[in-house]
Order: sequence, then C-alpha cells, then structure tokens
Amino acid sequence: MKVLVIGIGLIGGSFARDLRRVSAGAEILGRDRDKSHLDSALELGLIDREATDADLESADVVLVTIPVNSLAAELPSILDRVGEETLVFDSGSTKSLICKAVSDHPKRRNFLACHPIAGTEFTGPQAAISGLFEGKTNIICEVEQTAFGIQERALDLFRKLGMRIRYMNPVAHDQHIAYVSHLSHISSFMLGKTVIEKEKNERDIFDLAGSGFESTVRLAKSSPAMWTPIFEQNRENVLETLDEYIANLQGFRDLMRQGNFEGVFDEMQQTNRIKEILRGIPTPKT
Repeated sequence: MKVLVIGIGLIGGSFARDLRRVSAGAEILGRDRDKSHLDSALELGLIDREATDADLESADVVLVTIPVNSLAAELPSILDRVGEETLVFDSGSTKSLICKAVSDHPKRRNFLACHPIAGTEFTGPQAAISGLFEGKTNIICEVEQTAFGIQERALDLFRKLGMRIRYMNPVAHDQHIAYVSHLSHISSFMLGKTVIEKEKNERDIFDLAGSGFESTVRLAKSSPAMWTPIFEQNRENVLETLDEYIANLQGFRDLMRQGNFEGVFDEMQQTNRIKEILRGIPTPKT
C-alpha cells in the first residue's frame, strides 16, 4: 500500500507512525511546504521519502493535514491528480467550507471528510506520537458522498488505529465544535494574554503558576498559523459561542460585585456535572 501524507505535522506524523504499526509493508511518502518538516520526518523515520506528483497519481491513500484555508484551496487540485480508486481524507477542524469546495468535483466520491479529535498543543513532525488516535473520536461528514468501497477501506484503517466513528453533517459539526474546541482555544489564548499583560515579571508567572493555570493555558501554546484560519472559516459559530461565554463571565462578575457568594457557589455546583458528562455518565432526568 502506498500512502501519501500531505503536511507532516503532529497529525500527519502521528498517522504515519501508527500506520507502520498496523499496516506492515506500507510505503509512506510525504509532502510539505516546509523543507525542515520533510527533513525531520525522514530523520525520524516517519516517511520513506519525499513524494512526487507521480506518487500522488498512484497512491492508494492520501491524507491531507494542512491548515484549513490551504485545504479548501488545494483539495480540488489534489483530487484532480489522484487515481480512480484513491482514498483521500483530511483532518480539518472545520468542515462546511471544505465540503463545499469539492461538492461538484468529478472525484468527490474519492474524498472522505474527516476530523479526528486527537490533537495536542504541539506542532511539527517532532511532535508526532504513537497511539495518538487510540480511543479518539473521528467525525466523518457526508459519508454518503464517498464511494462505498472507498469508505469501507477508510473505516477499516480507522478501526485498526483504534478510533471511534461519529457521523455528522458539516453544518452541525462546525456548530458543535465551536463550543467544545474552538472556544476552548480562544479562552486559553486570552487567559494567557491577560496574565502576560498583568504580570510583567515573567519569573513570577513561572514560580507562582500552579497546575490549574498550566492546564488552562496549555492550548495557548497552539499554532496561530493553524488556528487563525479555523476561526475565520467558522466565524459565525465562534462569534455565537463567544457571546454566550462573555455573558456567563459577566454574570459571574456581577455575582462577585454583589457579594452574592451563594450564587457563586450555585454557578460552580451546577457546572460540576461536567465531570460526569466527560466520563460518559448520563445526567439523570428530572
């Protein structure tokens, strides 16, 4: 099996690393605009060699893991060049614009729109880790647009990587992911910004920051080059989530100003059920 990974970063590199484990004998090739990424991927053994245009035409599987603005622009030309039975899938954090970009493409049947919920705050091939996808959810959109035989090959590969599958339409995906992913990143970035602006002594931040602060600002280490296009493509949904988040922050501030700490307690206690939600425990119906 010949596999071509376009974009050898955390996701692409981790996919390549795990593919060697689950598919012995697979030839893994890479393409990346950043030559240092290609050099690192070769040095780390993530890929066998740099791919050529001819490799794109003969590849069995093509994974495209590039920023979503580049993905929407380049995916049609990638589909132009692949073979009739090539599986092409992506890992983009937005889906509506990407699906729209190829909706009328003659080889739309070759493309499976995917979003594996499996990132970290780190980037580049050196961030690739084994088992990144184990137990993680892979959201698939418009599965009916992909040829049955091609989607079956993809699902078999995802199962070998230990992924759980969730089907969703692109509009719903972008709405939900704005809350559980995109808002989290904005919150983390802005918390980090607030602390950096207030605490002028960086040593105080380093010495006094506890595990709570560190875990909350973890996502602020993420790549702005990757996340700015995501916010741009999902702008309307992100704005809606921000409005609701800001309203909650203002409400909490008002309780503090009023000295209403019974209200503060109630707000936090009601939110404590997030523990059960994240553990997969259903909330009892009343």
